[in-house]
Amino acid sequence: MRNCWESLSAYGLRALGRDYGETLLPRAGDITLCDQIVLIGSGLSWNLYFGMLAIGFGFFLATLLALGKNSTNPLLRRPSSGFIFLFRGSPLFIQFFLAYEAFVLLPRNGIEIDLFFTTITAETRWLTRAWAGALIVLILNTTAYSAEIFHGALQSVPKGDLEAADAYGMTGWRRFRRIVWPTMLRLAWPSYTNEAIFLFHATTLVFFSGFPAWQQSGDSLYYARYLADQTFNPFVAYPIVAAYFVGLTLVIIWIFGAVNRRLNRHLPQQAPRLRYRPQLIR
Repeated sequence: MRNCWESLSAYGLRALGRDYGETLLPRAGDITLCDQIVLIGSGLSWNLYFGMLAIGFGFFLATLLALGKNSTNPLLRRPSSGFIFLFRGSPLFIQFFLAYEAFVLLPRNGIEIDLFFTTITAETRWLTRAWAGALIVLILNTTAYSAEIFHGALQSVPKGDLEAADAYGMTGWRRFRRIVWPTMLRLAWPSYTNEAIFLFHATTLVFFSGFPAWQQSGDSLYYARYLADQTFNPFVAYPIVAAYFVGLTLVIIWIFGAVNRRLNRHLPQQAPRLRYRPQLIR
């Protein structure tokens, strides 16, 4: 039986593929608690990959969509509103399914693009892999939800702030960068924190989508099911997954809380005073 250090050496990077750990996964009878903790923790790296990249790209795309939906120009407002409605109105699992089917229908040899002076072939097979196709779906989904949050915050920016910016001669990009955008973030950040938590939890749906794990490079739920099948005991592997995500949620709350305090640093912070008032017998 392996000890915890041997499990970490054998399976610590196993989620990255067979080249980064033991070639074969542990079999029934040889699986220890340390093996389960390490393997599921290794798979969590893919959940972090999906979540962090989706948050990173989705944040900026959501800002653009929110501005588009808030625009008075119908050429910007209507496509932005339609995109947000489409991805907020349909289940994420169905989006995974439709995206995978669409990517599979692309030509296996790639798409030829005629540039007049030459023809190039755009590779498309990588879109059917989970690390790319599922990530695209998650980016689009969180973009829609975040854009709606940001749009609501844009509409809640105090008119007094905008009038003060006009009085100081701030217009266009300068007013947006100095007044509108920081205020929007400050108002939207608590709700956006919830969206970030939900997004990281939603990364577990990649396991149930049609996007395959390549060379057993699966996420935490991939290894949890494997271990549950091998040990015939789901009451160890799945609680380990839950514990990892509880810890991840606490980290997200701490990071986003620090950002929230940074955004609100100009506001007075009043700490409650503790007062001791004993009840005296008269």
